[in-house]
Formats: sequence, structure tokens, C-alpha cells
Amino acid sequence: MSEEYFVRYGSPTLAGVKTGSLFLCPMESKSEVIEQMAGYNRTLISKGLCMIPVNFIRNNVLVYMFRPKRLKADLEEPAARAILKMAGYKSTSYTGCLTELAERIRTQHDFPHEIGLFLSYPPEDVKGFMENSAANYKCIGSWKVYGDEEAAKKKFDIYNKCTETYCKMQKNGKTIAELLVAV
Repeated sequence: MSEEYFVRYGSPTLAGVKTGSLFLCPMESKSEVIEQMAGYNRTLISKGLCMIPVNFIRNNVLVYMFRPKRLKADLEEPAARAILKMAGYKSTSYTGCLTELAERIRTQHDFPHEIGLFLSYPPEDVKGFMENSAANYKCIGSWKVYGDEEAAKKKFDIYNKCTETYCKMQKNGKTIAELLVAV
């Protein structure tokens, strides 16, 4: 696994402006990925981050990098709880919900739409996506927007600028440890 993927697809999470990022990385072997993630997590945990393999697909691993404290807070919001309950989640703890999400990703044919709650998407947009079968959105960026379009556009700009800045910094020699922001 290359740090380049973490920066390219997870900069807003690394910078502390987003709860979580999900991305696919090529891998040589499952055991190597698990060993590498354990090493990365030793660095990440002290900065309030964590990464886990959510699924192994052929020669790739689906990685979820996240900020546990933020995820816990996001999933405790009443609107998020209601969506998770509606989607059939049995757990109310963020770790239990994360376990259920990973299981759904591994076993369901379609990607679970509630995943947006784990990626800092506003609950009203996650709910709108689910209720509208991904149609009738107001605008699209990092996600499809059904609620506050202006707030979403501002977030899209922040995420894009963050990614651009972090990619430039990495290209100029910064390591992932140097790019991490403790939150």
C-alpha cells in the first residue's frame, strides 16, 4: 500500500476536516496489508486517526481511514441514528455500526447507501439519496446533495483544496506522518 493513496483519497480526513475516507488500494497480499496497516495505525492513532481494511477484492483492499471520535459523534446525531435504524442496524455504538457496515459491504450486491454517514455526508443528503434512489438531487460533488446546496458546495471546495495542497506537499517530500493533523 502506498502513502500516495492515503493522500490522494484521504487528505480531508488526514487534515481533520472530514470524518472518514474510503478508497481502493492495490495490494500484493492480504497478510502484507494487515501488517502494513498495523504499522500505519501506530502513527495514526496518536493523531486521532485509524485505518481498517473493509474488504479484500481480488488484488485490492478497500480501506476506510477515519477519526474515531468524530465518527462516534456523527453517528450519535439523531438524524444519523434514525437512518441507521431504518437501514436495519442493530448496534448503536460506532464500533458496532462500523462492523455492520463492513459486513454489508462484503456481503451485499449493492453498496450500502448509509455509508455516507461514515464519510461526513450530511444525514439529510444520505436520506435524500436513499429515498430518491440517487435521482432528483440539487447538485453533485463529493456526494449527491438533497439538502443545503450552498453548504455542500463550500465543503466540496474545502475538500478539493485540501487534496490539492496535500498532494503538492507530498510531491515535495512530506511524509504522511508530517501531513497528519491531530484533532
